[in-house]
Amino acid sequence: MDREIATRLRWVRMYHETGNAGLVCVRCGISRPTLRKWLGRYRDDGEEGLRSQSRRPLNSPNGKVSEADRAKILRLRAERKGARRIQSELRLHGQRELSLATIHKVLCKASVKPLVHARRPSQPKRYSRPVPGDRVQMDTMKIARGIYQYTAIDDCSRFRILALYSCRNARNTLLFLDRVIEEMPFPIEHIQADRGGEFFAESVQRRLMSECIKFRPIPPRSPHLNGKVERSQLTDLNEFWLHHRPTEDAIGQRIEE
Repeated sequence: MDREIATRLRWVRMYHETGNAGLVCVRCGISRPTLRKWLGRYRDDGEEGLRSQSRRPLNSPNGKVSEADRAKILRLRAERKGARRIQSELRLHGQRELSLATIHKVLCKASVKPLVHARRPSQPKRYSRPVPGDRVQMDTMKIARGIYQYTAIDDCSRFRILALYSCRNARNTLLFLDRVIEEMPFPIEHIQADRGGEFFAESVQRRLMSECIKFRPIPPRSPHLNGKVERSQLTDLNEFWLHHRPTEDAIGQRIEE
């Protein structure tokens, strides 16, 4: 039994035993109106009537929303309109100015579920350059400790050049860049790469400018823009490096093949 109910039940029983309301009030430290209230509740509902009840008013004289407004809000929500849209509709047609908090309160009290808008998944924009050499995608991939693969692939013709180096730095990038310029069967206009430090070195940028090649770095966290070279490296990883060790003999010749 709840402690409050037990205390009030003790007041009621003491009154029934003594029949003296003043004596009960003095001993228990309560007022006569309080004793009369709990005696009446015990007489009407028994022990359940001794439980504390909510003091929240059933009707508020200062309530903003009438039954007509409430019905109009629920009708507009049934038309899949949000709280801000409902507010505009009431302002234009109902000549009523209700806050968003008031509208939300009406919807929550009616247990209306929130609107869910299905979002279509955005498809990445795929493109292909129409002229060979217009854009060459370049990237690096770590194969093992101290072994890095440089890859360059033409966006239009898919002509590809690979090379292995001990680390990815400006010196090795220059060596690979010279090889790409020499072996590509067409002039290169743009080189596109990620924002790795090996491509942003001053010596690399000067080399590109001397060859009149424009450098186009892709935005951060956008590997899909370099999709052809990324896919090429993934294919190499799954179909070649999965079956060959980087330290085996004649690995350079196997790569050339």
